[in-house]
Amino acid sequence: MEKTSILIIEDHDEIRTSTAAILELANYRVLQASDGKEGIDLAIRKLPDIILCDVMMPEMDGYGVLHLLRKREDTALIPFIFISAKVHRDEVRKGIEMGADDYLTKPFDDIELLSAIECRLRKTELQKNLYSSMFGQIRNISETPPGLSELRKIFDARKTQTFKKKQIIYYEGDRANTLYLIISGEVKTTKMTPDGKEIVTGIYGPEEYFGIISLLAGTEYKETAEVLEDVTVTAVPKEIIEPLLKKYPDIAGEFTRILALHIVEHEEQLLHLAYYSVRKRMAEALLKLYTKNNSACIDASRENLAAMAGMAAETVSRILSDFRDEHLIERNAGKIIILDVRRLQLLKN
Repeated sequence: MEKTSILIIEDHDEIRTSTAAILELANYRVLQASDGKEGIDLAIRKLPDIILCDVMMPEMDGYGVLHLLRKREDTALIPFIFISAKVHRDEVRKGIEMGADDYLTKPFDDIELLSAIECRLRKTELQKNLYSSMFGQIRNISETPPGLSELRKIFDARKTQTFKKKQIIYYEGDRANTLYLIISGEVKTTKMTPDGKEIVTGIYGPEEYFGIISLLAGTEYKETAEVLEDVTVTAVPKEIIEPLLKKYPDIAGEFTRILALHIVEHEEQLLHLAYYSVRKRMAEALLKLYTKNNSACIDASRENLAAMAGMAAETVSRILSDFRDEHLIERNAGKIIILDVRRLQLLKN
């Protein structure tokens, strides 16, 4: 059985070689590139199973690498993980909106690296299994089930609409009366939290439908659709879609499979959100001990911190490691030393 191949694009020789050594010990086949241009060339020639890419590099940065690879049909779906010393929210958001699958913050340990890769590979395998049971090549009408063929004919007969970058196609709460199919460009869907924060719920590209969830779930759109790159779409009203769903089981089955993919993606997103929540709870626990003891030096066991923050002891260990790497705390002889009270308070709030 052929080994899973991983391409590392990193201009720092020591980081690149040490990361490669870890992955080779884990039985992966490793490809290495020292800059963005070399990385793109290797990705196109070798088509690795996953790509790890530094953000800040000379000549071409990681964002340029991701943009060019996502534009190619043969490399567009390769899982892409950024590795960077930057941890600013805007940098992470930019990478995710461009199509990156994950973000590893330097320095990362062996477990973080391997866990991120295994998670991406599991998701890719699940998506392959789901897609393999879908309607196949939609352009090849002769091989398409009758309902999907009829649906595509209806979309092809409609006039196309063009929307510019950052333009809103519909807002959360608008009447859900249309199903969209993207011809070119990209659209993101978002929801607003009660405190006014935006959460990206989906990124859609050519040959993908959007608006399905809202169309099937009720009378209002459950999210806002905004253009990421100038987009051309065709749209079919709900009044035409509903009779097709009743007449053709294969359309209902297709939409069900698309919804299943959305559920997989949203479950992963919830895990990320849950992790940010436990970070806040840990910050709050440390600040309580800091205030109680009137000292930056805290003597508390992992089990006590877990009980205070309401989480597993293993989660405490991982969050404390993150806090140490972010220079929020230091650990010395079993004690925790708070280095930056202000940032912990910001995190708690």
